[in-house]
Amino acid sequence: MPAPREDAPLARPVFTPPIVPTRRPDRPWVNLLLLLATIGSTTYFGSWHYQGFVTDFDGVVHSEVSLWHGLWYSATILGILGCHELGHYFACRYYRVDASLPYFLPAPLLTGTLGAFIRIRQPIPTKRMLFDIGVAGPIAGFVVAVPALFIGMSLSRVLPLPDEFVGYSLGEPLLFRLAAWLVWGEAPDGYSLNLHPMAFAAWFGLLATALNLFPIGQLDGGHISYATLGSRSTLVSIGAAALVMLLTFVSASWIAWAVLMAIMMFTMGPRHPRTLDHHIPLDRTRVWIAVGALVMFIVCFTPAPLELTGPLVE
Repeated sequence: MPAPREDAPLARPVFTPPIVPTRRPDRPWVNLLLLLATIGSTTYFGSWHYQGFVTDFDGVVHSEVSLWHGLWYSATILGILGCHELGHYFACRYYRVDASLPYFLPAPLLTGTLGAFIRIRQPIPTKRMLFDIGVAGPIAGFVVAVPALFIGMSLSRVLPLPDEFVGYSLGEPLLFRLAAWLVWGEAPDGYSLNLHPMAFAAWFGLLATALNLFPIGQLDGGHISYATLGSRSTLVSIGAAALVMLLTFVSASWIAWAVLMAIMMFTMGPRHPRTLDHHIPLDRTRVWIAVGALVMFIVCFTPAPLELTGPLVE
């Protein structure tokens, strides 16, 4: 093969334009249909919660109940969950991260819903962006849940509890206990708080906030933990998953959440995906916000969310 001549012209490099990911088109009709279905399911179950409220523990309905009374619960819980997801969504819009509109999940359960979520369709490149997007949801939902809790508490009633009463006992997060004490003080012996549906929705909102703030995997708490602690967040994630497993021995109501966490840990692993600036510490302001998120988790958490109570289970 002959050697190239020294005066031969150099080959020109071929310019290849960068590959820009195609933005997936939104299908807002899917989001709308799920929202309407969730409004229906939460309103239906909300009317049952209102009927339970007006029975005053004695099993007798003391006032007429219609489907519209379910809006006390429905509007409150959808407001909390919706603001939570919109917090994530608008943070994504601020940083030009491709994300879907919120998807609400109806369910034939006591709560009428399994919550809501958004789909983030691209990797989040920096810790600052990851932190802001992760923490925006819990803060937005919490801001709505707190006034709803106090309003719902003021609409509730303290009544004598029948000796033969059988029902569900709600675990009381610290913030829930504080609100009950500020509004009603200490309940006398033999009395209990008959929760208005708005207060029950706020309780569920607090519980949803605590669940999302668990520092595990792709949960909001997992994003916050990784952005704050870096590679050390892996040990925190493993410890939090172990805590969820232990909580199943405290209350059977943790079993479903423990199964979901086990699936997440098995499919995604305990290590959070790295950002491009994984070696750069988070700024001090955001570290303090992370401490605030930890406090939010503590005041919203309860070790036994839902238990059956009464003489039949003693």
